[in-house]
Amino acid sequence: MKKLVIVIALGVVAYVGLGIVNIIFGTPKDTTLSKNAVDDPDFHKVALALERSCMNCHSSETKMPFYAAIPGAGHIIRHDIEMGREYLDITTEMNGGGGAKVSEVALAKTEWVVQNGTMPPIQYLALHWDGALSSQEKQDLYDWIAKTRVAQFSPKGMDPAIASAVVRPLRKVIPTDPAKVALGERLYHDKRLSADNTVSCATCHPLDKGGVDGTPTSKGIRDQWGPINAPTVYNAALNFAQFWNGRAATLEDQADGPPNDPKEMGSNWPEIVGKLNQDQEFVDQFTQVYPAGFSKETITHAIAEYERTLLTPNAPFDRYLAGDENAITADQKAGWQLFTKLGCSMCHVGEILGGQSYEMVGRKADYFKDRGTPITEADLGRYNVTKDETERYHQKVPMLRNIAQTAPYMHDATAPDLKTAVDIMGKYELGTTIKPKDNELIVAFLNSLTGEFQGKPLQ
Repeated sequence: MKKLVIVIALGVVAYVGLGIVNIIFGTPKDTTLSKNAVDDPDFHKVALALERSCMNCHSSETKMPFYAAIPGAGHIIRHDIEMGREYLDITTEMNGGGGAKVSEVALAKTEWVVQNGTMPPIQYLALHWDGALSSQEKQDLYDWIAKTRVAQFSPKGMDPAIASAVVRPLRKVIPTDPAKVALGERLYHDKRLSADNTVSCATCHPLDKGGVDGTPTSKGIRDQWGPINAPTVYNAALNFAQFWNGRAATLEDQADGPPNDPKEMGSNWPEIVGKLNQDQEFVDQFTQVYPAGFSKETITHAIAEYERTLLTPNAPFDRYLAGDENAITADQKAGWQLFTKLGCSMCHVGEILGGQSYEMVGRKADYFKDRGTPITEADLGRYNVTKDETERYHQKVPMLRNIAQTAPYMHDATAPDLKTAVDIMGKYELGTTIKPKDNELIVAFLNSLTGEFQGKPLQ
């Protein structure tokens, strides 16, 4: 008994001692943010608070404290840092000095954890007695996040009170060239882009079916099936990158992919250009707008210009965000409240409620083990592009616009309906079991995200 008392006493002394040492001498900190924010007083205040309270774990430049050498302590600290970086790397995603572009998802994650008191965690505060954010620091953070959303992510002219929120109404238009749009629309539906003239862009992304084909994976030339669930083309212009793994930075880059893919269209640009050049009427129309004629660059640009017009504004939820309290039902309002309370809006942000980050599939539980089928190359996600082990199994967060029209769900199409998708996200991304009634309410909310195309509700 006496030995136990001594051990406990020594533990208390060590705990108090480390807390005092951290107060007096501090711990190694990444000061990248504050150094880059010297000309931005608002962000400088936020940067100093983040460096003190968050960046010992949420930074790619974290330096280990001396007591990490203590047996047992080092393992715990390294695990916390690894998890922190995987969730959010503030150094790279929120380095907003001088008005530099930041991650919209990073803003949402930071805002949510501070509002809900989940960060900094108790085990961190136990050794870092000055780690908690003050009320003023929290307000400074909220104000800077709101200002940044308005400045960096919202269309000009939007009410700042609406533009500063974690999600906002979908814009009605992206400026385009009508002549190029018309050519792009024709090319989007042109099967000559495939080797055997059987597949067009619209084959896998039909506009009368929510911009998807409704199958787990898509069938290309010679009845070959692709490796991954096709995302919708509607509102794709507002994704921060294209494809599940983000291998295409722009719509133009994306349009270059399928024609060259052996399972999709199985062609190449010289072959495509050769076929189109045999259509003299089309050549004459095309060269009036693109004097250089058909090429990879002009064809992909025209298709991308057309895709920029495929926006679906005026969903009931858009009208609700704009101030119409009667635009959505009581159940849909309750579902929206649950959606934000659970933290879904940390990743499903902005105009299209998603499409702005890559997140790990199975953050809270082993998704692939439970799925019970072999891991495929498509499952590796962002890793296929970067070869960075920290991005293995990371997929682009899908947008939720028109989600009720785009089943099946998940990159591997394991969810046949929204109820299943909500349960999957609760277990594997949030680490919680969503109650059946709450699931119903969230699904009701998701149904309010179906917008209009050419003035009619999307079907």
